[in-house]
Amino acid sequence: MAAQKHTIGIIGTGAMGQGIAQVAAQAGYEVVFQNRRQESVERGLGAIRKSLERLVAKQKLSEGEMSEALDRIRGVVPLEELKGCERVIECAPEDLELKRDLLQKVDGIVGEDAILATNTSSLSVTKLASYVKRPGHFVGLHFFNPVPMMKLVEVVRGMRTSDSTVAAVRGLAENLGKVPIEVKDSPGFEVNRVLFPMINEAAFALQQGVADPASIDECMKLGCNHPLGPLALADLVGLDVVYAILDSLYREYGEPRYAPCLEIKKRVEAGWLGRKAGRGFYTYAA
Repeated sequence: MAAQKHTIGIIGTGAMGQGIAQVAAQAGYEVVFQNRRQESVERGLGAIRKSLERLVAKQKLSEGEMSEALDRIRGVVPLEELKGCERVIECAPEDLELKRDLLQKVDGIVGEDAILATNTSSLSVTKLASYVKRPGHFVGLHFFNPVPMMKLVEVVRGMRTSDSTVAAVRGLAENLGKVPIEVKDSPGFEVNRVLFPMINEAAFALQQGVADPASIDECMKLGCNHPLGPLALADLVGLDVVYAILDSLYREYGEPRYAPCLEIKKRVEAGWLGRKAGRGFYTYAA
């Protein structure tokens, strides 16, 4: 007999939360999809529906399967609605104080056996674990955007994360159709430590007039077989997120290669955050 699937709580209804909620629901999990603003919850649910509709249009999903997946996702506002969740994945913005407040509150709501995971892309899992009563039940579970398409999940073990917690989230990732790889709790983990200096260097190349954005991206696509150029990827991730991760890496390592390029910083200051804002390194149709 197949093991009963746990209820998964998702804190945060942005792109990452939407993607994780979608793949969890498609995999048969009940999902509690939480944000402090009702309009954000509705927007997130709408985005999930559109994503599933695209799969139906491509005949990768049936209408019935889409309806079943949507029925498994319950959008909520109060954090207290996460009480019955055995697994909770925090997908809040990369703000340490915000995450601390959320984790401390959720830690007092969920059961003693619940596992709390953070989708942080750059913050210390060990430090975040210090904010909860049971750090052995806390782990990093770093998905990649867009979640429904990207196979990798970095499983980040904090200093006090238990073996059983790591085993449980590895199993969860596999059930979601992902490939879990355990990495050390170090700034940027593995992927972002390599990826974001490349994005930064592409921005420096633009700043120095080496080539225009499209040419820089084509060079990396055609010369290195990357499916997406670094500047287009930055726009997809969100330049505010790119800036925050680079700034975090710079503060942690103190190495100039991580210092965010002005081409990124100025766009963030202008509100040109990439695809989600309609403009970043490129301009996007509404």
